[in-house]
Amino acid sequence: MTEWHSYDPADGHRLAHDPLSAIVAPRPIGWISTLSSGGIANLAPYSFFSLFNYRPPIIGFASTGGKDSLANAEATGEFVWNLVTRDLAEPMSDSSATLASDVDEFAMTGLDRLPSQVVKPARVARSPVQFECRVTQIVRLLAADGREINQHMVLGEAVMIHIDPGMLEDGVYQTARPRPITRGGGLADYFEITQDRLFKLGRPR
Repeated sequence: MTEWHSYDPADGHRLAHDPLSAIVAPRPIGWISTLSSGGIANLAPYSFFSLFNYRPPIIGFASTGGKDSLANAEATGEFVWNLVTRDLAEPMSDSSATLASDVDEFAMTGLDRLPSQVVKPARVARSPVQFECRVTQIVRLLAADGREINQHMVLGEAVMIHIDPGMLEDGVYQTARPRPITRGGGLADYFEITQDRLFKLGRPR
């Protein structure tokens, strides 16, 4: 019989580190660019991020506390998601630093920007995929007892999508070609998606 390590999260995990983010991993990274109401650019990564709907395409990221990305998205109703690749890992990490609201992370990290076509926040020029988004909902998360927690999910519809044509082959986007990275559980753990780890598994009919 298996002797499970079982615990009520409210009582603590009794381990050296909380395993939650290592179990639900690897996770795609929401590298979110926003613009404040005063015109200051912000760029920050979020590992609580995913795609939630195809048509219309809805993506979302969750922010702990009142961070600039949340405040800017709430104030302007816009954000841009930028795909993080292996060659962008270091500037992505640098952009996660806790900085004053008047600091422009594009300038701080030395990243070039591209103008968006539909929304105002800029795109990361070196990122091979960007989604221009309009905010559809901002949801404050609740615990099981109905208590509000200090976590907000920002959902947005992608109203313009940009793909580097080098990432396409015969009209099909090649997931591993840009060498995207994902977030692991530790403070410094990331994983790179590579073609040699691909396997195919068809859906039952």
